[in-house]
Amino acid sequence: MLQGEKVRLRPIERDDLPRFVRWFSDPEVRRHLILYMPPSMAQEEQWFERLQQRLARNEDVVLAIETLEGVHIGNIGLHRINWKDRNAELGIVIGEKEYWDQGYGTDAIRTLLRVAFEEMNLHRVSLRVDADNARGIRCYQKCGFQKEGVLREIVFREGAYRDQWVMSVLRPEWERQAVSEGENG
Repeated sequence: MLQGEKVRLRPIERDDLPRFVRWFSDPEVRRHLILYMPPSMAQEEQWFERLQQRLARNEDVVLAIETLEGVHIGNIGLHRINWKDRNAELGIVIGEKEYWDQGYGTDAIRTLLRVAFEEMNLHRVSLRVDADNARGIRCYQKCGFQKEGVLREIVFREGAYRDQWVMSVLRPEWERQAVSEGENG
């Protein structure tokens, strides 16, 4: 188990799957995710089985986000881990909406970045974020991510093509930010 200031990150268990089905049945939770349809329990079980294979091959790290009180509020992961070039893609969802805008996602990302850079020895962590996801962009910027570019009209959502930003943080940038926050904290 990995602990931040507000959250703990733990492995996902099969018992978590009904919560995922509930979260992803909410269009507001799904809005900025790859999912465009709510999943069934059978689909989540298939996803979980495929995840176990990717975890076994060290291709992904996927963890549950819990409050320090033990409430499971979301998931976070590093995907498509490239061990040769030392990079991965970050994904996160806070499924319990009452925990939005309270710093839980930021703390979860900072906790996972610490593992990515200090334990996994990665050099770069990137992500894609919808250009109209102001909450997500603010969170990522607080964690040190910088905008690299725009993927123009790459997703079709709510009847229109939408842009996504590509953002990343490099280990030296993260280290500078961690030192700066330690001095100012």
